[in-house]
Amino acid sequence: MLRIAEDTALMMEQDRDSRDWPPTGQAWTAAILLMLAYTLAFVDRQALALLVQPIKEDLGASDTAMSLLYGLSFTLFYVIVGIPVAWLADRSNRRNIIVVSIFVWSLATAACGIARSYAGLFAARVAVGTGEGGLSPAAHSILSDYFPKERLALAMGVYNMGVYLGGAGALILGGLIAGAVPPSSEISVPILGYMKGWHIIFLALGIPGALLSFAMLLVREPARRASGSRTAEEEGGKEAAAGVGQLFRQLATHGRAYFGIILGFALMIFVGNGTGAWIPAFLERSYGMSISQIGSSYGWMVFFCGTSGALCGGFAGSWLQKRGIPNGNLLAAVVGFTALIPLTIGFPLMPTAALALAGVGGMNFFAGFNFGGGLATLQSLTPNRMRAQVSVIYMLAINLIGSTLGPTSVALVTDLVFADPARLGISISIVCAVASPLALAALLFGMSGLPRKECPA
Repeated sequence: MLRIAEDTALMMEQDRDSRDWPPTGQAWTAAILLMLAYTLAFVDRQALALLVQPIKEDLGASDTAMSLLYGLSFTLFYVIVGIPVAWLADRSNRRNIIVVSIFVWSLATAACGIARSYAGLFAARVAVGTGEGGLSPAAHSILSDYFPKERLALAMGVYNMGVYLGGAGALILGGLIAGAVPPSSEISVPILGYMKGWHIIFLALGIPGALLSFAMLLVREPARRASGSRTAEEEGGKEAAAGVGQLFRQLATHGRAYFGIILGFALMIFVGNGTGAWIPAFLERSYGMSISQIGSSYGWMVFFCGTSGALCGGFAGSWLQKRGIPNGNLLAAVVGFTALIPLTIGFPLMPTAALALAGVGGMNFFAGFNFGGGLATLQSLTPNRMRAQVSVIYMLAINLIGSTLGPTSVALVTDLVFADPARLGISISIVCAVASPLALAALLFGMSGLPRKECPA
């Protein structure tokens, strides 16, 4: 009888918890709109990689200079703006921060289309980073208040599908536009005068984001949850915002977990951006593919493999977590990190474009596989009122180490070690041979510091 009473009480508690969360339709509407925002962010980011060659020729820039344009320019203001915006996101309306962020980076992307010099394009890219710095910290925090821990990995996986939808969209759409309007061609545009084809692509990419910023007003700001499934108001009033001292104490208490997980993902992004920034140029230089060919073949590979990987990884993390497997969310990521080691080292060494693209497809699948569980683990480990701040630390790390150093490291090996642009594929393989195993080692180190059940301290 006692056992029956305990089971009944547990079922009643689970039923009450399920009712405490926002309605399922509302939660998934928010997740999909946030995923679309992340998609546009990566369209704007990846378009530059597709256009490396024509921009490099027009501006007279080296591979290293182009890598700084891809990474450092984007990260520079992200670093400065990200921290105060995350602080604000832990204290105010996160939906409104996201709306403003989308609008700002969309205008900045359009501004790339009127840049006539390297300095002008660099400044516009800095502004893109300024806008995008407000998205992910606020989005991660909102999703953790829309979805319980058992479904959070899947929601994070759906959100991170935007990485691959955006990257693929930039390649596919950019390739189609490049087929109609060659990036190096010169076109007369009313009011703006003569412009290169690559200018037109950037101008066109700024329009969808401005429209999406208004659609984001459909997302409701969810109630913040102090602990478990209960909102702060239900537990006796509004939860106080975490101060800097509390944040540092939280980071110190779980220092091994935070350090290892964040460094592991930063190194994974180092590999992802180091390859992603140069794959179009690699395919062109090594196999003689045109921009339109690269946009169609590589773009669809990223679309199908990356998005399916993000979705499968989210399902895997949620499945493991629901079955009570200790740190099941992160265990799914360990599988993906392990698979990335041979794939990232091997694809640049393939003798044909088809085999290289097959390796790129596998790489995108397993990179996407990792995000849902890893981000869900960080959010579950962190108390509510500091989740955006922890997220911005994560975003700063992956942008400083990944977005900035990844593309630049490949360029430096090509320029300084080989002094031969045709050896780009070998440069990519060397960089991955160092960084991919280190990423797995860091993730395992972080996993060893997790409590058996991730929960706010």
